Amino acid sequence: MCTLIIHPKDQSTNFLKPIYASIPNKTVINGGISKSDLRKLIKNHDRVLMLGHGSHLGLLSVGQFPDASSYIIDNSYSDLLLDKEENMFIWCNADQFVQRLGLNGFFIGMFISEVSEAYYLGYSITNRNLIKESNECFATIVSRNIHLPLNVFYKNVIREYGVLAKTNPIAKFNLDRLFLTEIKGDPIISLIN
Repeated sequence: MCTLIIHPKDQSTNFLKPIYASIPNKTVINGGISKSDLRKLIKNHDRVLMLGHGSHLGLLSVGQFPDASSYIIDNSYSDLLLDKEENMFIWCNADQFVQRLGLNGFFIGMFISEVSEAYYLGYSITNRNLIKESNECFATIVSRNIHLPLNVFYKNVIREYGVLAKTNPIAKFNLDRLFLTEIKGDPIISLIN
């Protein structure tokens, strides 16, 4: 299986790099290519992992792609992403993007990875290490399970990250917003809700 990683260069999301560090047969794109070249890459890979900052409209380009507006992954890629069943959408509010377009794979809702996001969501964080611990644990767990079939991957991530969520309120918030669509268009499931 060949994997395309789209992770726009951004120091604030470097904690996600371990997720794909050990994946064999991968192409990593951090910026510097056109949207038409990215379309070709998506088409020629078996699965696509998209990581970074984003919104319900897609994955932010953070100024790393020459002809992209604010988003490098947006509605214009839905036709290509619909053909893939093992996608991973790891950015804030990717759930809304995935659901609106009927895409398949693993995806997250709002995900607290920075102090500003915690404050915005009403958490008065006195210990910034809670966020760091949550980020590092999430990336480690996803990395450890990334080679597994998506349904097994998901169950393991929920179970393992759930251990931290018992003592870390940031991890608990994030855990409640990890989702998977079953392959073949079955409804969206969550093992924790």
